[in-house]
Amino acid sequence: MSSALTDLFPHPIVQAPMAGGVSVPQLAAAVCEAGGLGFLAAGYKTADGVYQEIKQLRSLTSRPFGVNVFMPQPEYADPAAVDVYAHQLAGEATWYEAELGDPDSGRDDGYETKLAVLRDNPVPVVSFHFGVPSREVIDSLHRVGTFVLAAATTPDEARAVERAGADAVIAQGVEAGGHQGTHRDIPELDGSGIGLLSLVAQIRESVNIPIVAAGGIMRGGQIAAVLAAGASAAQLGTAFLATHESGANALHKQALTNPLFVRTELTRAFSGRPARGLVNRFLREHGPYAPPAYPEIHHLTSPLRKAAAKAGDAQGMALWAGQGHRMARELPAGQLVEVLAGELATARAVLSGGGIQGGGGVR
Repeated sequence: MSSALTDLFPHPIVQAPMAGGVSVPQLAAAVCEAGGLGFLAAGYKTADGVYQEIKQLRSLTSRPFGVNVFMPQPEYADPAAVDVYAHQLAGEATWYEAELGDPDSGRDDGYETKLAVLRDNPVPVVSFHFGVPSREVIDSLHRVGTFVLAAATTPDEARAVERAGADAVIAQGVEAGGHQGTHRDIPELDGSGIGLLSLVAQIRESVNIPIVAAGGIMRGGQIAAVLAAGASAAQLGTAFLATHESGANALHKQALTNPLFVRTELTRAFSGRPARGLVNRFLREHGPYAPPAYPEIHHLTSPLRKAAAKAGDAQGMALWAGQGHRMARELPAGQLVEVLAGELATARAVLSGGGIQGGGGVR
């Protein structure tokens, strides 16, 4: 496999692009400076907002970084089902003294204008979520010197990524926090996702491009495990969500290790698409009734989530988190990269039969 992508960053550690204000330039810069690959999230931002964040990140680091883009979604939501769900959320709107959002606020997340920004202001790496772009789009990014990645949750999706001409595939296991990157949203398949180690092994036998493994990774030993399974690097989201530089709400950071939140669950409650979050009141009460309607439900609930955060009520927020959330460490992002790299080196020494050399990581 080509090592051109992983040659961009010394440690096989990628900071996942977390939309919604988490993956700020300060976080990406700290990860890059420590030898990982930092990412900005273009999702839910304007094209100009993405440009400004790229500009800010470049003022903080000269190292390679990435930008993640959401693929446009097909129109298949049932308007009647969205209306019914809006009626069910009326009590939430009253409680938080907020208006429900407009479900028809846009479907493509400014896809074409963001691509134009990335062609006019090329960045080292661009990744895609919720599908795979056309070969024409990938070729246009290649022409400006950008490496292209796309998420896959099955071997079939990974093969589609390879056929489109991408440089690497992000294998996202069902353990991952936030939205599952399925190429098609099929409600009948809810809860049938593949665990990361099995997914990496299956994709390794399905494609010839490098694999970046994502899903529930919180320790260097887990990075060693996915590398041994065939991945070239590991992508961590929840692990970086708790860091000092993360733009996550303080309530969200605290919830990761708060005993009140003991488990995660895949839910459509907040966005209409399967996403893993900490189980709270909103998820329990509305998850069973949320229709498959993304991004309509995302737009509908956005004001409620913001109002809950403003009120300091974590029970009404979308607390995205992977299954390893209880292992989160509140460290500066650069220090976390160093700790993970140390744990990885120790684990590799053990796997190679060299035994443990020196101490372990921060606990």
